[in-house]
Amino acid sequence: MADRKNSESAAPRHSHAIPPPSFPTHNSPRTWFITQALSPLAIRLIHLLLGHGDYVVACLPPHELDNEVISAEFRELADECRNPSSGRYKDREGWKDRIRGIRCDGRFMGQCVAAVAEAVQFFGRIDIVLCCSSVAIVGAVEEMGGGGGGKPINPLAHNLVRDQFETVFFSQVNMIKAALPQLRKQRTGHIIVLSSIGGHIGTPGMPIYTSATWALEGYCDSLAYEIAPFNIKVTIVQPQTEVQTLTNKIIFAPVMPEYEAAAAASAVAAAQAAAAQAESQGGLSGGVTVTEVSDTPAPSIRDMLTRVLNVYGDTTISPTTSVPAASTSPASGAASSSGSPSTTATSAATAAATAAPTVRYPRLPPQALDRLVLETVHALTAMGGHENPPTRHIVGFEASGAVQDKLKTVSEELEDFVEASLSVDIFDSELKKEAREGRAAQVAAAAAAAEAAQRAAEQE
Repeated sequence: MADRKNSESAAPRHSHAIPPPSFPTHNSPRTWFITQALSPLAIRLIHLLLGHGDYVVACLPPHELDNEVISAEFRELADECRNPSSGRYKDREGWKDRIRGIRCDGRFMGQCVAAVAEAVQFFGRIDIVLCCSSVAIVGAVEEMGGGGGGKPINPLAHNLVRDQFETVFFSQVNMIKAALPQLRKQRTGHIIVLSSIGGHIGTPGMPIYTSATWALEGYCDSLAYEIAPFNIKVTIVQPQTEVQTLTNKIIFAPVMPEYEAAAAASAVAAAQAAAAQAESQGGLSGGVTVTEVSDTPAPSIRDMLTRVLNVYGDTTISPTTSVPAASTSPASGAASSSGSPSTTATSAATAAATAAPTVRYPRLPPQALDRLVLETVHALTAMGGHENPPTRHIVGFEASGAVQDKLKTVSEELEDFVEASLSVDIFDSELKKEAREGRAAQVAAAAAAAEAAQRAAEQE
């Protein structure tokens, strides 16, 4: 017993091992309606649901289903369901009768309504709606098509903001609106929205993705109160941002040289500050100097995603290239031999206005995908259809820690705001005494007038 206590006390407080899948207690199989079933996360979830005995309606965006590379994993799953007796798929017996694939693009309300109707006709009901459509558009706000400050509009990138909201926000809203009449009729249901911690934390280089995520979560927060009387639950699931980003389409907006240079300068400054602090606290190990540390600044989100994609040959992206920004300094003007600064600025603007966004679908190896998504998948199976699910669930200790740090910062800002408000409040300022004296004089005058009136009444 003592050995057991010692071993338990010595164990770390948090374990980073992925918990095994679990399901809430239920009396009969549930029907899951998955709004985008082609992502690696959705495929792994479907495997667990079918193995558990549930029914699955898999919505398949036609423009991605027709791409054999993107839909390859789902097609393999379909083959497993159709031919369970062949080879190693004998445990898939009966799967083909419990899954229904429907071509549906959530951006079109008519297709969403038709998909819900087909699901109800095929399985009789819908118990859980999983909204998991995603696309990540990477780039600064000005890189989304340009047009500001007199610069030409890039028609190839002008609709990126709209495309981001169409996929992350409007398509999910359409799916929810299409399913609500059926859920209200049943007087039960569970809507799960797979978001990210981007709903709490802004990410430089992904402002439009963050905006769409915040919009979706705000919509769901309000929706939860509206449909609670119908016994319909809403849960927002927030894994790390890379869970959705590295399992769905990524679009890189054309780079603006101004932002590229500014990001590099900021990163170098941050590295220099960190190196100087480390040196002041005891020096850098191995004889490394501040200059050497600052020469390797932290990468931007664009650089990090590019490095991941470049590990695999079929998703490689060429290094970031942009036309140098025009400089008006004497040195740059003297060094330039290609023309005046205005000519350079014109060529840079022209290049930015004609560059096309870069589109990639990450293709990580199966083991890497498992490590990336299984914790989120198991969280979905544990909550889906639960009698009393959480309204919000943050997946993983790292994500929880990041959100906690953000909320701590917000709390500190609120405290500062309260102190600033009190400092200008009339009753806590230099006018406090004067205000209170004025109020006392008014009360005394009113009391004297009342007393005089009473005496006059008695004399009469």
